[in-house]
Amino acid sequence: MNTRHLPAATVSRKIELMDTTLRDGEQTQGVAFTPMEKVSIAKALLQFLRVDRIEVASARVSEGEKEAVTQINQWAAAEGFAERVEVLGFVDHTRSVDWIRSTGGKVINLLAKGSEKHCREQLGKTLDQHCADVLQTIGYAHEQGLKINLYLEDWSNGYKDSPDYVYGFMDRLQHSQVSHFMLPDTLGVMAPDEVFTSLGDMCRRYPALHFDFHPHNDYGLATANVMAAVRAGVSAVHCTINCLGERAGNASLAEVAVVLRDKMAIELAIDESHLVRISDMVENFSGKRIAANAPIVGADVFTQTAGIHADGDQKGGLYKTRLGPERFARTRSYALGKMSGKASLKKNLEQLELDLSEEDQKKVLARIVSIGDSKQTITTDDLPFIIADVLESKSYQHIKLLAYSISSGMDLQSTISLRVDVKGDKHQSTGAGSGGFDAFIDAIGKVLANYDYTLPALADYEIRIPKGGHTSALTECVITWDCGNELRKTRGVHVNQVFAGILAAIKLINIQLHEMESAGQTTG
Repeated sequence: MNTRHLPAATVSRKIELMDTTLRDGEQTQGVAFTPMEKVSIAKALLQFLRVDRIEVASARVSEGEKEAVTQINQWAAAEGFAERVEVLGFVDHTRSVDWIRSTGGKVINLLAKGSEKHCREQLGKTLDQHCADVLQTIGYAHEQGLKINLYLEDWSNGYKDSPDYVYGFMDRLQHSQVSHFMLPDTLGVMAPDEVFTSLGDMCRRYPALHFDFHPHNDYGLATANVMAAVRAGVSAVHCTINCLGERAGNASLAEVAVVLRDKMAIELAIDESHLVRISDMVENFSGKRIAANAPIVGADVFTQTAGIHADGDQKGGLYKTRLGPERFARTRSYALGKMSGKASLKKNLEQLELDLSEEDQKKVLARIVSIGDSKQTITTDDLPFIIADVLESKSYQHIKLLAYSISSGMDLQSTISLRVDVKGDKHQSTGAGSGGFDAFIDAIGKVLANYDYTLPALADYEIRIPKGGHTSALTECVITWDCGNELRKTRGVHVNQVFAGILAAIKLINIQLHEMESAGQTTG
């Protein structure tokens, strides 16, 4: 975008944010909020996030919609937010106005045609006829005590294809006591240069009027277009939580709020510390999952994966920016996996308040990298399992599991085929059982019979995953073995719970084969 003639970004001014998650966001495919969900989101937006205005519904949609809007308006009136709750209405003289009044509403966002093509082909009317209808509805809304904002639907195409129609519309409506003229890029077709030029023209032609910009994200340019609109002189911009909206959605409220503050020194009323909580609420109610790398609110956006980044932060905050997690009531984390380094491990140990020797850190890090080859990331909650497993492990390698394959099915026995190395000799074996671990015990028992060794009976078998219950979590299997005169416990840690049990069994076999060898007993 050509910025030579743009106002200086360092001059602070206030911009209103209008959230339309509950109206335009509900046009997302498959999203329909219940009345309770709408009320909860509306309260969170106004009371905690402190957006300036919310658009909560379209008039005359359904009885459920009417119930939700009534509840929102009752709450808003009691809390002093009545004039910050808006409802989309139509050019239908009395019907939309009466519907909004019956819910206790104070503001109508009237939807008029912002392009000559829409006016002619959809309504079959001239500009004069349409403006007469709009003024009739506006007049009735004023009589009923409503505040009026006015959408120019498909304004972006209307301005491009027939600017005289747009000017004619505005000339006829500019003295009609409309509070905000709202200019939508209905189909998300504009680029920042086009936004700046066209909105700048509108603001210069009608300097006494308040203009809102309503972007869509079809080209992925919604946030950039908001920046251009603000530079052009608009008073307010429209957003949704989590980019909800028709097709590619609307501008993300989280992105817009942060960009306007950080990049344009814009004064906003938003309390950023509630962005993530409300994003989570909308994600749960809508059923639309946000990407883990979504700016500000994504699960992974404050996670450093590369060891070099953790090292830089450890030595001097080299990879930290103004966009820090604390600002949004979040914390920075350092992922553990095959790309981890010593600094990544140290950061996680600090979080757990654990202190390991350099030698033990090397062992734990080696295990993390090994596990990382089969598991993308390891969480801080996984780490105690790994530490406990590594620190109690001995370096005995009398038996090594080289390969195995397990087959299980409903109402069928599980079967296993495995290959092991016992003191340099390779063995293959098969087994069957009531589950994968049972099949393993059958197969390994056949191999170990050649070495005068029999696995002890199980006294207890315990499977655990870290708190939180993530399906990708590591599994810890702790087996208690009945060794005659004593009980022994061994531990296995793996992403696969059957293999975790197998590792725990292999560990006991190695210990006992080592003891047999030390005692001078034959092992084959």
